[in-house]
Formats: sequence, structure tokens, C-alpha cells
Amino acid sequence: MIKYNLKCSNGHEFESWFSNSNEFDKLNKKKLLECIYCSSNKIQKSIMAPMISGGKPKEDSVNLLNEKLLSEKNELLKIRNYIEKNFEFVGDKFSQKVREVYYDKKNKKTIYGTTTSEERDELAEEGIDLLSVPWVSKDN
Repeated sequence: MIKYNLKCSNGHEFESWFSNSNEFDKLNKKKLLECIYCSSNKIQKSIMAPMISGGKPKEDSVNLLNEKLLSEKNELLKIRNYIEKNFEFVGDKFSQKVREVYYDKKNKKTIYGTTTSEERDELAEEGIDLLSVPWVSKDN
């Protein structure tokens, strides 16, 4: 397994694991990789530092990491709560409903839901920009 730092054409950076160094090239060539933030499939490797194992991590660094992860989760939960309170959930009918909103310029409805990567690609071809939000569980 190998981990790469990746960057999309919109400048978002994220990490992903691959079974070997050729798998990234193979998946990227077929446009099967996409940004976790904006769903762009124009992905490239970015500069990464090797991970050097130096034994057991210090307790302070583990606590700092846990605090940072908790803080990030809380921020994502705030986004989720805002969306749930201010947007209408349309479920898997999202691609149909977003077209209705997009092509009816008088319609100011705000919606959220789910869509497949194929539907996202079709919407992008029509000029409809979407934003993917990491949906953090409220329970965990």
C-alpha cells in the first residue's frame, strides 16, 4: 500500500491510499478519482513527505491529534446541522430536483440529497456546479 497527497484542479488537497504506485496512474487515466471536496476528477499527485516511524508517538502529540480531529468533526457537524435546518432534503431525486431549480431562474429553493458519480458528471456537463459535503455521523 502507498499513500499519496493529491490535489484537484480547484486547489483542494487530500490523501488517498493505493495498492501500488501504478494504480494511481491507471485510475486517474480512466477519470475514476475525484476530489473529496468538489468532485473534480482532474487530480494530480502533490509533493509529499515520507513517513518515518520513530517508535511510539508521544502522548502529547496523540492528544493534540485527537483534539484536532474532534475540532474538525465539530466543524463538519455544524455544516451538517446548518444544511439540515436550511435546505430541503430530496434524497436520491437530487439530480432531477437540482435541474428543476437550476433551469427555473425564479426558483430560489435550496436542496440537498444524494447522487451517483454518473449523475454528477451529467450535471457538470450541463454547467450545474455541485458541492460535496462530508456527511459526519452525529452518533459517532
